[in-house]
Amino acid sequence: MKRHNAAELPVPVSFGGVRDEKGKVEKVEKVGGGGGRQGKGSCCSRLWLMVVLSATVTMLVRYYYYDSSVGQGVASGVVRVDSVPRHSYHRKSDRCGGRYIYVQDLPPRFNTDMVKNCAALFPWTDKCTFTANGGFGLQMSSAGGVFQETGWYNTDQYTVDIIFHERIKRYECLTGDPSLAAAVYVPFYAGLELERHLWGFNVTKRDAMALEAVDIITARPEWRAMGGRDHFFTAGRTTWDFRRLADGDSDWGSKLFRLPAIQNMTALVVESSPWHLNDAAVPFPTAFHPASDEAVFIWQDKIRRLERPWLFTFAGAPRPGSTKSIRNELIAQCRASSVCSLMQCVDGPINQCGSPASYMKLFQSSTFCLQPQGDSYTRKSAFDSMLAGCIPVFFHPGTAYVQYTWHLPKNHADYSVYISEDDVRNNVSIEERLRLIPPATVERMRETVISLAPGIVYAQPSSKLGTVKDAFDLAIDAIIDKVTKLRRAIVEGRAEEEKLGMYSWKYPLLQEGQKVEDPHEWDPLFAFV
Repeated sequence: MKRHNAAELPVPVSFGGVRDEKGKVEKVEKVGGGGGRQGKGSCCSRLWLMVVLSATVTMLVRYYYYDSSVGQGVASGVVRVDSVPRHSYHRKSDRCGGRYIYVQDLPPRFNTDMVKNCAALFPWTDKCTFTANGGFGLQMSSAGGVFQETGWYNTDQYTVDIIFHERIKRYECLTGDPSLAAAVYVPFYAGLELERHLWGFNVTKRDAMALEAVDIITARPEWRAMGGRDHFFTAGRTTWDFRRLADGDSDWGSKLFRLPAIQNMTALVVESSPWHLNDAAVPFPTAFHPASDEAVFIWQDKIRRLERPWLFTFAGAPRPGSTKSIRNELIAQCRASSVCSLMQCVDGPINQCGSPASYMKLFQSSTFCLQPQGDSYTRKSAFDSMLAGCIPVFFHPGTAYVQYTWHLPKNHADYSVYISEDDVRNNVSIEERLRLIPPATVERMRETVISLAPGIVYAQPSSKLGTVKDAFDLAIDAIIDKVTKLRRAIVEGRAEEEKLGMYSWKYPLLQEGQKVEDPHEWDPLFAFV
């Protein structure tokens, strides 16, 4: 129910309202001030005052009754997320129609307590420097002009849980009434929770909080509305960390994404599965977190004007024991080329790949940046390089094309170069392939990459970008659109579209008239085993 205060309620004419010539109540005249006005008018005024107060109290009681009743049956200790600003509920209703988000109540141990106890998040590194500033990490200097003076942080690639929650708290269309919500946000830091139990813990401990969260979520009345299909949460790691197939203590990760209830929800991850429908990929956090449109535009102008002496560059470590990786071939080609700059990552304090200033300076000096697969399909470096205005060169469609469909153009040739891994293994020259691209095409591609900058960064939660949308905005738009289409189909009595998980990578790529069963050049790369 929409919340009102007494000042928002209509004022009856008999309570001192004065109608203008069109019959609208224009103002409230003072009553009871003397001069013989203590008769019938005063009585009516008191009557109307009682009616107004009664209506106000009734609505407030109904609102708080709902708040208290939805928590019945939930484990003790459940508290409202205090930092969600109540005053933002139902503001600007004309702009928020169909865009309201309801934030579900969860005990703080499922979210903010993890940040308070950040020292326990990772066994070998102090994560407190990365969980600071709402998940952005410590602020950095301009590094001799590599960055701007403000807005740059040493951000860890796995802090999406915190970043999204901080933004949701300040989302302008929050509601306290789940029946008005276009989507329901569940503030469970699934990524951070798993990270602190990945090493040295048995599967029972790794799964415990996930199972408890599911019990709480599914017991809530808002779950029954759509069986959780309007719910979303973040699990700011790769999807594979949450898809454990067996229950041996030596098996990796948790089984969160294999729980039936979770399969109804939308899980936001930094790398999604090509064969499952319920997770969606959002960009890895970069170091740039702008506070205004102007900060974005200044950055875009900077990288647009840069001199780029290198044709291509690669920053990464070799994979000597891997027969699947092409990194050794990329390193060899880069070393053999006079127009390639190589930053080879190594363990220890001399590792330049761990310095945002070092790798961003490298990317800013190159026209093309090689982006092979990381430890899994994706790598954070792809977004760092695009933020630097460097055109990415991908070697597998799973690194970007079938992942970030909410944030990157459908036509991958608009902003990137694709060279297959097989071509690299067959000694195709990367340098020659890149030299064949006409200069006008290169300029057009780089301008597209630069235009993508707002949508691949996470802006400051205390500010709001005005004319451009950041990665958070695009993700929220996509979630709401997804739930709205599903809800509309239910209302209209249409059957829900049947989709096969084994083809989840292909659905966003389909052109009009195409069927998911139609042959695609990437079918062999995503063959479902």
